[in-house]
Amino acid sequence: MKRLRPVLAQLLVIVPATCLMMTPASAQDPAAPEPAAPATPAAPAGLPADPVGYFIGMSVGQQLAGQGFKPEDFTPAGIAEGILAALAGKEPALTGEQMQAIVQQIQTTLEARQEAVMAERGKVGAANLEKSSLFLEENAKKEGVKSLASGLQYKVLTAGTGQKPTAEDIVRVHYTGTLIDGTVFDSSVERGEPAQFEVGGVIAGWRQALQEMKVGDKWMLYIPPQLAYGERGGPGGGIGPNEALIFEVELLDIVR
Repeated sequence: MKRLRPVLAQLLVIVPATCLMMTPASAQDPAAPEPAAPATPAAPAGLPADPVGYFIGMSVGQQLAGQGFKPEDFTPAGIAEGILAALAGKEPALTGEQMQAIVQQIQTTLEARQEAVMAERGKVGAANLEKSSLFLEENAKKEGVKSLASGLQYKVLTAGTGQKPTAEDIVRVHYTGTLIDGTVFDSSVERGEPAQFEVGGVIAGWRQALQEMKVGDKWMLYIPPQLAYGERGGPGGGIGPNEALIFEVELLDIVR
């Protein structure tokens, strides 16, 4: 059978590695008899009727969504037709030139969407930077708030008497992180378990503050964007680009 170059390989991986353990019929010995299809057990209540198909579809869908595809870019029938044709070893219904043209169309669409996302992110980042700057400017005037040359601001809530950690030390802390509007985005206090990490492995604002703190200290940290997640924003989308962050941090111990 004539095989076309896999032009879509650069855009997506259709089946995850875990699915490659299944051997397609086209890879079997042509002289061997076709094995009887195993009976499909009834799906337990609450599960999809076809769990294997659902798993494959969910895996493919997650990859497509991660690359910027939207449901309106294709039809489920078209996806199913292509998969079934490939599994059956049929000749592609599209020529190589047609497939290349579709790849170009896909690339153009996804690039345009990415540019739109970046443009919108730039607008959000500019607005956040202005709000962060105004907040920090006013916050610096409040009683008890001190500022470092880097722009980091802090307020001592409880004074400890222990040692100060270095960048190489592992520390144990309790903390609650909020945006300047009060939204909590992370909290070891709410989880009921202190966090433990290397001082040099966290954002710059934390690194600076921790090396100034003593075991037993509890501080409020007011971290400007450039010492937090900057223009990128935080992982998971809870922290936008150029957002100032507020943390209540208690240094519990230096583990090593």
